[in-house]
Amino acid sequence: MSRPLKVAVQMDPLGAIDINGDSTFAMMLEAEARGYELFVYQVETLTLSEGRVSPDGSRLERLVARARRVHVQRVKGAHATFGEEQVLDLGGMNVILMRQDPPFDMAYITATHMLEHVHGVGPGRALVVNDPAAVRNAPEKLLVTHYPDLMPPTLVTWDIRAIHDFRARWRDIIVKPLFGNGGAGVFRIREDDPNLNALLEMHFARSREPLMIQRYEPAVRQGDKRIILADGKPIGAIDRVPAEGEARSNMHVGGRAVKASLTPRDMEICAAIGPMLREQGLIFVGIDVIGEWLTEINVTSPTGLQEIDRFDGVNTAGLLWDCILARLGGNG
Repeated sequence: MSRPLKVAVQMDPLGAIDINGDSTFAMMLEAEARGYELFVYQVETLTLSEGRVSPDGSRLERLVARARRVHVQRVKGAHATFGEEQVLDLGGMNVILMRQDPPFDMAYITATHMLEHVHGVGPGRALVVNDPAAVRNAPEKLLVTHYPDLMPPTLVTWDIRAIHDFRARWRDIIVKPLFGNGGAGVFRIREDDPNLNALLEMHFARSREPLMIQRYEPAVRQGDKRIILADGKPIGAIDRVPAEGEARSNMHVGGRAVKASLTPRDMEICAAIGPMLREQGLIFVGIDVIGEWLTEINVTSPTGLQEIDRFDGVNTAGLLWDCILARLGGNG
């Protein structure tokens, strides 16, 4: 009988999560049910130090974190039982789930560089989900720009004049920070809204990053569809319906999850991007589709598993773990 998988989860504090909504917790519950050894740590405890020699004689960098063994259960207020803190050699894990929330800033990028030192399959290596180099090279609001035929009219720019010209053409626009999450800093600006200049001035006074500008899609009132893909294949979807008077559909800001099915257009979008996701090691991905248009490809810490499971009676975390096992060669 093969030994159980050793899984390290890099995430925000486990004690503060919503156990009935958090997708990382769903992945951990499934790992627990399969008998995997679970460890949890926060990104701030990562340490990269001098090289070491792996079992096959090659020299590897040493990446450790201050971690704790953990058992999880779906019991509110008692959902996690922790062991003693230890210095965990991440190269001794089978899998590392990189699941801390954005913002996708230099700290996030640095963590991907550090995890690259152990990413892989084999002795002294751990399969990082998702591939840290691919995550670094594929921020969700930029990856989608490689598929112009699938996306709504979009700008990524620092140029205020270009933004005004875009609004003059499309009249109703969405303004997004490139590297935020959870709907933070997302604004709908209509043709007659006098606040566009003030909004741009405020953003560029605080940030050197460009903005993403997209045409507002009225179909969002029926739902911003989140589709989960496991190694490039769609495994389920929900619609996130904005609250009354709210342009954003994110559940962090009051969006409501409703049951959704995959349309022929959704399947066309998934078929177009699936091969790229598989090739780049982006195993756990959530895409956003409004009406006929792909708006984001989320590769950092996508959510939606528990909502899909409740509506569709499936086990999305189990399907994702099956894909991870296949990448490992089927052991576990």
